[in-house]
Amino acid sequence: MGTEGETGARNTAAAEDVAHLLVRCLRAEGVEYVFGIPGEENIRFVDALNDSGIRYVLVRHEQAASFMAEIYGRLTGRAGVCSATLGPGAINLLLGAADAMTNSAPMVALAAQGSLRRTHKESHQVIDLVSMFAPVTQWAAQVVCPDAVPEMTRKAFKTAQSERPGAVFLAVPEDIEAARPAEPPAPLQIDTVRADAPSPSQIARAVEVLTAARHPVVLAGHGAARAGASAALVRFAERLDIPVATTFHGKGVFPDDHPGALGAVGFMRHDYGNFGFDTADVLICVGYEIQEFDPVKINPNGDKRILHLHRFPAEVDAHYPVAVGVRGDPSQALDALAAALPDGLTYDSSSTARIRSLLDEELRYGRDNEAFPLVPQRVVADVRTALDRHDIVLADTGAGKMWMSRLYPTYEPDTCLVSNGLSTMGFALPGAIAAKLAWPERRVLAMTGDGSFLMNSQELETAVRERVPLVVLVLVDGEYGLITWKMELELGRHSHTRFTNPDLVAYAESFGAHGYRVESADQLLPTLRRALDDDGVSVIACPVDYSENLRLTDRLGALGGPF
Repeated sequence: MGTEGETGARNTAAAEDVAHLLVRCLRAEGVEYVFGIPGEENIRFVDALNDSGIRYVLVRHEQAASFMAEIYGRLTGRAGVCSATLGPGAINLLLGAADAMTNSAPMVALAAQGSLRRTHKESHQVIDLVSMFAPVTQWAAQVVCPDAVPEMTRKAFKTAQSERPGAVFLAVPEDIEAARPAEPPAPLQIDTVRADAPSPSQIARAVEVLTAARHPVVLAGHGAARAGASAALVRFAERLDIPVATTFHGKGVFPDDHPGALGAVGFMRHDYGNFGFDTADVLICVGYEIQEFDPVKINPNGDKRILHLHRFPAEVDAHYPVAVGVRGDPSQALDALAAALPDGLTYDSSSTARIRSLLDEELRYGRDNEAFPLVPQRVVADVRTALDRHDIVLADTGAGKMWMSRLYPTYEPDTCLVSNGLSTMGFALPGAIAAKLAWPERRVLAMTGDGSFLMNSQELETAVRERVPLVVLVLVDGEYGLITWKMELELGRHSHTRFTNPDLVAYAESFGAHGYRVESADQLLPTLRRALDDDGVSVIACPVDYSENLRLTDRLGALGGPF
């Protein structure tokens, strides 16, 4: 016979509606924030978040909420949560869900739905959301009975946080949200997945490949960053004197100031780091996922032997023929492989110094360049100088992303964030809000082109209202510069890429943020420092000269190898 307290707890649980039950399940999953906009059909859920310990961050567009959930999940490893009403609100979450899925970031998207009494027919604001989200999520489902909430919530987070992480979508019909379960429910216990040790037979086969190799190169991807494999990568590289390149998503998992660092690969042309792969006979791919960039750029003939070290098998691709797949925790796999290789094994890594010198020369060119509008190399150099090693910069999609991804020295994982799975524009400002909430002790900079900025600039109001200090650096060129670059390269001309901007300083100030205008090359660095040290929201408008884009591709095209 239960105690009076136990009986009261059961009665309270039995009396609560699905909205309160769902919030209890979110709390059990460790959710700290829900990003979203309420609607008529989920008012009970939003109300239940009050006094729950979960902070509801009201945004100005549901797309921004989905980007916030994605970046929060990417930085913490715990699924970020976004919420919207039915119909158009839910549809606005779709882009962020697809971005999270292709960027391997854990995210749970919750949306209201019309009542079960009308979802079978044509009805106001009702659309088949589950079918819409299914192609861009790991799991999409609708709650059809109150008692299923604990199981479905646990499955949603378990699936989103799996390896490989991604997005999950749950629709909650309005009549289900208001209903009460038949039995006193409770959140389910969280089961923790432990890192798997690699198979000894796979290690033995990988040893055979590396023993016969002459010019192996390591490529570390996003999976290596998620797995916390930085220390193991450094140990492995130093034990065998093997150079290490990263993908754009893997930036920082191997520090760029290490003498074995080749920088990042993934640029649209044959960049400096690619020369390290030209003469390679074996590619040791650690946590690399093909959606990060096309392997044809480092294995054009499909003739290099590939060791794939990851927690799950590789995607099938003609230019990614896996000789040995080592499945398990990347750190354990690297340490086991290094331990199994014979002492005294050496490789030729003579091209590394030449590649590093070319990257250093470009950064020096930027630091010393006083041109105005600023050359992008100057912007990259000044951002690097202004930020500490552990501070976070989000480089929005566009020409600026290309310069940051290939040139920005990065020393810790997840401190230079881009979208390179879906390459979505407009994520940096809302993502910066989530980044600051995830890592409040770090300074956060959103670096965005003027085209990307105005796609979600309304979230300046969210940052100011929620008192989330961050800096937005807007690179102003009055066009979609990356598209202009591509059109000039492929067609020899460009069209329909230019636009006008508002007064960005006045625009920022109208939201209650600080606005700064850079009017000479030597103003950017002190302005960045001032804004980053301020406990508020700042926008810096910085004119940039992207004529450097074509000069770069011309220079890379004329650069001969092998080194």
